Amino acid sequence: MKPYYGGIRHDYKNENNKTPTVSERHSLWFLCGLVIPIFAVTLFLITDSDEPQLLPEADSRALPAQEMAPSFPSINPLAETPSNLQQTNIDSDTMIIIVDRGETLEELFRDNSLSISDLSVMARLPQAEEHLRILLPGDQITVTHNDGQIISLAREIDEVNLLEITKGEKGFTAEILKRKVDTHLEGAHGIIQSSLFEAAQEAGVSDALIMNMAEIFQWDIDFIQDVRIGDAFTIIFEELWRDGVKLGDGNISAAEFVNQGTSFRAARFIDNNGNANYFTPEGRNVRKAFTRAPVDFTRISSNFDPNRRHPVLNTIRAHRGVDYAAPTRTPIRAAGDGKVIFRGVRNGYGNTVILQHGDNITTLYAHMSRFASPKLGSRVVQGQTIGFVGMSGLATGPHLHYEYRINGVHRNPRTVPLPPADPIPSEYREDFQKRTAPLWQQLNAY
Repeated sequence: MKPYYGGIRHDYKNENNKTPTVSERHSLWFLCGLVIPIFAVTLFLITDSDEPQLLPEADSRALPAQEMAPSFPSINPLAETPSNLQQTNIDSDTMIIIVDRGETLEELFRDNSLSISDLSVMARLPQAEEHLRILLPGDQITVTHNDGQIISLAREIDEVNLLEITKGEKGFTAEILKRKVDTHLEGAHGIIQSSLFEAAQEAGVSDALIMNMAEIFQWDIDFIQDVRIGDAFTIIFEELWRDGVKLGDGNISAAEFVNQGTSFRAARFIDNNGNANYFTPEGRNVRKAFTRAPVDFTRISSNFDPNRRHPVLNTIRAHRGVDYAAPTRTPIRAAGDGKVIFRGVRNGYGNTVILQHGDNITTLYAHMSRFASPKLGSRVVQGQTIGFVGMSGLATGPHLHYEYRINGVHRNPRTVPLPPADPIPSEYREDFQKRTAPLWQQLNAY
């Protein structure tokens, strides 16, 4: 409300400037006798009130200085509240929800009396949909709410990316925030005395990092069958830090594994298109066109053997592949890029997939429990899931029977020389040598 400075002013002079008569004077004195007490009471109430009152301008000037009514700035009730005040809610609560195995966000919202309708709206936001639908055990969801109504939600996607959803005047908005992460290069060296994982533990290296190293050299070394006492490894790897707290390990920048006296080295290189691969000091790609074992197996239950006795038929029958024992439903991956030329039941092989690679190489995958999505005639890439471990056909237990053929002739998948993948492109060779020189020196230092 605007302060009022006008007041009502009366002119008590006679219209014709005549001297008032006796009766008029009596009336005037009578009126004054009534008005003055009323005015005094009103003034007392005004000064005693908790609310500041603004007196008419003439009367304000008539009051002594210490009794003058204070002056207040004009307030516009339509003026906008500052944005930071709009977002502040003293009644809001913040909770951290930790996801357990098998829990969904809807269940967690219900358990914590949070608005399901708000969740429904947030889950349809393009940038949030994927990250709210798939949750992993141990994930943390930070929610700020007011009596169950969501004000904001945050979920850490990884060490760098953070999903943040906030509610504004127009509803919910989502964005992926990239947080600043510091990267430090660290090194570790170990010698195998009993097992690879025990050596890694003694060297202060995580199991995940050792598994990453095994993936780099998987085309040259069978880490289940070929590792020996006395073998050694060296890893140059990234450590990720944020605000002075270690988040975890990043990529392996360079690694060396000495297996039975033979050294294998690789360094990571990213080209201008963002493609990352590992290459030897000579620029050869450590990745081969095929993997040795297209499944994560527990043991080799039967090797390539032309004179093996069949466990079911009990006759001498050539075993022209390798049997990898693994739990039922373990994913089976394509050993290399190729095309599905057979997908179905094949005699004693049971559920079988055959891939054609180039002009002269085929691979066979048998005894599957079921097939994956690639259909007959589909193109697949190395590492793509084509089926799942089972024991269909003539099998005594769940395993993958894997065959490798060149021009129709069976070869031992574990020993056949594998064709290499593409080397470092010529246009990147000079840059590769410049970037990796310090990494080779670090490996030499160990």
